[in-house]
Amino acid sequence: MARWEFKLPDIGEGVTEGEIVAWHIKPGDVIKEDAPMVEVMTDKATVMITSPRAGTIVETCGTIGTVVAVHAVLVVFELGGEAAAGATPAAAANGHANGHAAGRAEPAATAVGDIKENLPGLSAAAPSSGAARRGGSGGGGALQGYFNEKPLATPATRKLARDMDVDLRAVPPTGPQGRVTKTDVEAFAKAPSARPSAAPAEAPRTAAPGASAHAPVKISAPSAAEAALEERVPFAGMRRKISQKMAQSKHTAAHFTFVEECDVGKLKELRARMKPRAEAQGVKLSFLPFIVKAVVAGLKKHPILNSALDETTNELVYRKYYNVGMAASTDAGLMVPVIKDADRKSLLDIARDVSRLAADAKAGKAKAEDLQGSTFTITSLGADGGLFATPILNFPEVGILGVHQIKQKPVVRDGQIVIGEVMLLSLSFDHRIVDGHIGAAFAYDVIRWLEDPESLFLEMA
Repeated sequence: MARWEFKLPDIGEGVTEGEIVAWHIKPGDVIKEDAPMVEVMTDKATVMITSPRAGTIVETCGTIGTVVAVHAVLVVFELGGEAAAGATPAAAANGHANGHAAGRAEPAATAVGDIKENLPGLSAAAPSSGAARRGGSGGGGALQGYFNEKPLATPATRKLARDMDVDLRAVPPTGPQGRVTKTDVEAFAKAPSARPSAAPAEAPRTAAPGASAHAPVKISAPSAAEAALEERVPFAGMRRKISQKMAQSKHTAAHFTFVEECDVGKLKELRARMKPRAEAQGVKLSFLPFIVKAVVAGLKKHPILNSALDETTNELVYRKYYNVGMAASTDAGLMVPVIKDADRKSLLDIARDVSRLAADAKAGKAKAEDLQGSTFTITSLGADGGLFATPILNFPEVGILGVHQIKQKPVVRDGQIVIGEVMLLSLSFDHRIVDGHIGAAFAYDVIRWLEDPESLFLEMA
């Protein structure tokens, strides 16, 4: 019998690491070739990695939520008979304890299973009984106690770390794209208690590029009676991605919110007239396609709202394409499927996209390309819209529109008080990029087109 280490393959597209979101094996399992082993989530998609060989599982390296670097050991097999032929034996136990075999010449695995057409992290999985992320400083895998196995830092920062005897891998990064700065090194050196112990109980999260880094928060210990009433589940997969994205947005963009009423009585009448024609073509026509068209018209009039700030080059990027994200609620959390090239699509085309994207998101079948590339986002709370909310930007976008429930309210028309169909709009902007008067002007243009939807057709390309 021989042991063989399977390493996280090079998934491509610039991916350097992946988060374990579901194990389909456990130590002691006998597995066939091509059987599902583990689901790994990257920034691109969720990948199902299948077994390249038949054998017995000896060890799974990492629990749900562990971030593993490409070419780090993921699964240890025990091979026997013909399966062992051609496999490079694993190193002795003392070499393997650091996450790699000393002197190993075997190449890392390069083949992966199919990319699943689903939202990252949607698969239900229980924590693996395998080993947690390894400790130590010489490992080739994702090391316990470290923020980044391959930290980003300038030569000057690396020299400072060497002079101060600081391991850059253990320093929480605060610079752009997850870069470790001199200030990070100096702050870490002054707090030696923050350095990782030889074998901490849990593996910390690798800092995401651009995310705000801060010290982990540990909740206070409950009493024995309270502990019996608690349940702990991994904060991993898509829920943690959402957390990181929201924290990055809130800590980076300077949010301000503008709220105004919109009387959509004429819009309701127009939709009611067009709805039977749409249904005759098999299309469900909601209010969203009209709102998308009004937003696109506003973005064309106020191009700063369709821009993004590239902080690495200090350039403001004006996007002359219009990809509108729509927030969709799923069991895994709030996702943002994207209606691509909304300026070039008809109301019916947009309605088809809305139905398809929403259905795929709820069913866990959304493709990676449908979740990327938005330039502006619309979020609707529908019947649960409340009075109004302050939406958080889908960073690095500089604007987001919150659409709320339509309610009957008294309004003044031609000097008369009548019952109006009123919908509140709440728009949040990045004040670093968008001045208040520009945000307000954009809001009133969108409102004008929704209140007089027939004039909107004059603005359509």
